Amino acid sequence: MLAALAGVAAAAPTGRVVGKVTITDADGKPVDAEAIIYVVGFTELPTKDAAPTQIAQKNRAFVPDLVAITVGETVTFPNRDAFLHNVFSQSAARKFDLGSFKKDEQKAKDFPDPGVIDVYCNIHPEMAATILVLPNRAHTRRNGDGSYVIAGVPAGTWTVFAYTRRVTKPVSASVTVVAGQDSKVDLTLVRGAEEQHLNKYGEKYHDTGTTTYH
Repeated sequence: MLAALAGVAAAAPTGRVVGKVTITDADGKPVDAEAIIYVVGFTELPTKDAAPTQIAQKNRAFVPDLVAITVGETVTFPNRDAFLHNVFSQSAARKFDLGSFKKDEQKAKDFPDPGVIDVYCNIHPEMAATILVLPNRAHTRRNGDGSYVIAGVPAGTWTVFAYTRRVTKPVSASVTVVAGQDSKVDLTLVRGAEEQHLNKYGEKYHDTGTTTYH
């Protein structure tokens, strides 16, 4: 899904990409869901000394279940439940298994390459999250009213994407950014059903209850 990188961002005047992202189900009904909007076509280092992004394990769910980071950043996974959780991914861009850990423990993983990383718990099959590892800092979350603003985008012609979990197909548009100006791009995402996945051994999940740590 991530486009090929075309150049390297230089220290130069920038503009903004703004607009609105609409999310619907397959039947066209609007959906209130998280979405990430990001611009690709140039590379950029992460913010110096940026704090790690956090995905907590709470109430048998990943919270939040969608995050975006810049290549080279780290994600921490604290366990806020009173029972064991596991964090793993079989995504080609970053396969890993952090093992199982108990309440108030946390583990971390770095992400040196761009890609879409689907994350699961080997104990609870209903838990799923997605990490977008992006080539620059030009990414943001959709606001409650669907609007978004990405500031600090170098002047040039790039591609802007919108992504939500369970999206049925990628959505993107070309955008020409002019220094000191806003470039408006509205996008619509169609969301499908949650995809079934296998456990970390490549097998179907067995029936499991809540695993409590004593």
